[in-house]
Amino acid sequence: MHEILSLSATKQAALIRDRRISSVELVQAQLDRILAVNPRINAAVAVLAGQAIAEARAADRAEIRGRLHGVPFSIKDSIKLAGTVCTEGTVGRAHAAPPTEDATVVRRLRVAGAIPIAKTNLPDLLFAFESDNLIFGRTNNPYDPARTSGGSSGGEAALIASCGSPLGLGSDAAGSVRVPAAFCGIASIKPTSGRLPRTGHVPPAGGWIEALWQIGPMARYVEDLSTAMALLVGSDGADFTVVDAPLMETANALRIAFYTNNGFAPPAPEVSAVVQNAARALADAGLIVTEDRPGCLANAWDLEMKLLGADGGDSLWRYLAEVGSTKVHPLLRSWLEKLDPYRTDIAGLQRYWAEWDRYRAEMFAFFQQYDAILCPVYTQPALRHGASVDDENFRGFSHTMAYNLTGWPAAVVRCGESASGLPIAVQIVAHPRREEVALAIAARLEQAFGGWRPNAA
Repeated sequence: MHEILSLSATKQAALIRDRRISSVELVQAQLDRILAVNPRINAAVAVLAGQAIAEARAADRAEIRGRLHGVPFSIKDSIKLAGTVCTEGTVGRAHAAPPTEDATVVRRLRVAGAIPIAKTNLPDLLFAFESDNLIFGRTNNPYDPARTSGGSSGGEAALIASCGSPLGLGSDAAGSVRVPAAFCGIASIKPTSGRLPRTGHVPPAGGWIEALWQIGPMARYVEDLSTAMALLVGSDGADFTVVDAPLMETANALRIAFYTNNGFAPPAPEVSAVVQNAARALADAGLIVTEDRPGCLANAWDLEMKLLGADGGDSLWRYLAEVGSTKVHPLLRSWLEKLDPYRTDIAGLQRYWAEWDRYRAEMFAFFQQYDAILCPVYTQPALRHGASVDDENFRGFSHTMAYNLTGWPAAVVRCGESASGLPIAVQIVAHPRREEVALAIAARLEQAFGGWRPNAA
């Protein structure tokens, strides 16, 4: 059964369709796996055992409903699941009333036959690159418990990497599905801004930073990201930012730019080597690969911090007060302190916005020469707990922030490991609404380098 748990959700669904395994057997095996690994990683904060088994029994009696019929999935604890408290990892919502409706993305997976099995850990109010909060504590990296699984979708990444779930949902405003995926050696994609509905995410979309973030799927295998994207795209009539556009076919003769140093936060040599090896593999496969980078890339970190911190974090403090979070985690407090120097007035926000427009225009002009960009996800493998807020480490998140600012889709796949056995991934960026290009390149790299590998848990 453990071999089945290490399969992709797509393959698990095929086994159920072929009656080679029942949904009850699969869901129970996943529940047993969570029970076995969670004491070590602390990734699942709510395990939906009774509900999941009941839904699995119903799935086994029913006709096949969709592409993920009878397959379990997990959900970051900032995405609503009807009947289960959505805490956002902040103490003021620890006992909030459970939502009565699923988030749109949850509902769409359920319509395809998938079964919710667990809610997963995250930072206080989602604001940290480590998943640690005052309600549930910290999530550990499956490859080394002394290290973080990343944030803010770190519970998802750790649980999926440990075969506690085959597929999950996270969200990303500065790297929050990509950094955890890289730290835990799985695959993920931040779709184009406005690609998936964010209806049912807590906090909800809105305000001047709404264009920076998106919900995205996470899995051990790239094929599951493609399966999920096909199910999740499209307007829901509620999130007005969503632009309806079909998934497209991928061209064969792709032009790829790659870089290792973004001009602001140089990566460790072992990270550079993995990116270079990935670029070489793509060139050997016949793709047109050129070492190149946008000139404005070095401005990404400062610009993202300006946009997040235009009010010095006041809106976040107000939100915390409104939900009753009288205590906040030190990682969140450190984040908010980093935003305070970027406080500005209306004229200053206009300057920030003009700078953002120039950045997006320069990035757009650069990208006209290429179909995709290959680059680091982060400057090093998974950090030790508490180290993400150190200034030198914090600057490294500029590698993912760069593509929140553009709103472009960016996928992550493991392509190597450190000398100590920690996963190292690469980031593949594509044109707006061309997620299939990023995923096709990620699939090539997964095949070349093996992608996810089991950990010790």
